[in-house]
Amino acid sequence: MSSADTEAMISSMEHSPRLTRRRSDRVAAGVAGGVADAFRVNDTFVRAAFVSLAMVWGLGFFLYVILWLVTFDDVEDREVELVDGQQGVGLALAFLGLLLLLRTFGLWPSDALVWVVTAISFGVAALTDRNITSPLVSLLDPGVEQPGRVRIIIGVVLLVGGLAVAANSIGPVAELGAVLLAVALTGLGLLVAFGPWVRRLAQDLGEERRERIRQEERAEMAAHLHDSVLQTLALIQRSDDPARMSMLARHQEGELRDWLYGNTPLDGVDLVSTALRSMAGRVEQDHQVPVEVVTVGDTTLTDPLRAVLAAAGEAMVNAAKHSGAGNVSAYMEVEDGNLDIFITDQGKGFDLSEVGPDRKGIENSIIARAEKAGATVKIDSEPGEGTEISFSVPVRT
Repeated sequence: MSSADTEAMISSMEHSPRLTRRRSDRVAAGVAGGVADAFRVNDTFVRAAFVSLAMVWGLGFFLYVILWLVTFDDVEDREVELVDGQQGVGLALAFLGLLLLLRTFGLWPSDALVWVVTAISFGVAALTDRNITSPLVSLLDPGVEQPGRVRIIIGVVLLVGGLAVAANSIGPVAELGAVLLAVALTGLGLLVAFGPWVRRLAQDLGEERRERIRQEERAEMAAHLHDSVLQTLALIQRSDDPARMSMLARHQEGELRDWLYGNTPLDGVDLVSTALRSMAGRVEQDHQVPVEVVTVGDTTLTDPLRAVLAAAGEAMVNAAKHSGAGNVSAYMEVEDGNLDIFITDQGKGFDLSEVGPDRKGIENSIIARAEKAGATVKIDSEPGEGTEISFSVPVRT
């Protein structure tokens, strides 16, 4: 036999019930105290059990005398660690089953005598047990977390009460009130006894669901970062052109910002801000000039607004191609039923009056296109001062 098996055997022998009579702290012969020490329960409940069985034609007295005759005094006082709540409930249910068994066999004087004495004796035992009275007192304090043992005991008491009333509820109509009371007490007992367990189960399931959602979100974020940010960083690492590196970084910054803050359009819905950013990205890619886009407010993209955006896109192309500026700014604002777009550069600028008649790009591609869609176009440019082209069009918000 191994040492582990030996230790397990010794441990089981130490914790197995060993019935003796208690030498100290006893009321009569120490039998109740010895039984309490053997089953590691409070001695007041064992005395209550003897009193309860004594109502069954003196069975408790006979059992007490027999145990007194067959047991011996304990050689030394022992410190006994009481059983936990679940084991205590199991012992209580076992005793209740014994009473019901005696009742079934007919060894029963009357329900009124046995059940009333049982309730009173165990009630007094519970009141004298500090392990129960302290939690019951703190039960009135909502700020104190109650142990599950108290809830289970209360639930079992209510459940037993409901079953007892149900057992005495014999009669189809006359005792309908007693049946309803039995159902109510039984249901309340189940709720109190198993309600915390059901609540903890629901909390565990909810926590598991939230953890699964968090894992899915982390997986989605990792996939998006791999497909976008990491790929862009790899392109920047392999690029020797500072302008292209800056353009890639700015493009990725805008894409990541839109993804983080949810600035992407819904399925089947196009937004003006999304179309403006897409247009600015194409200008950056085609002309290698950064385009800064700032949007305040938003609205749904319509056919007239598509024409206005096309004119704004042409303004961005002109700024990127001809202004000589290092970057172009695009600002969009939707406020008070009006959409305003400003395309600005700090380049060399020009004098609109000196534009030759053969240069129809500004007039046809920008001004005429926007005005046809109902927008107002204003061009503010001076040589050496840069250029600003603004578009203003009413929208439905």
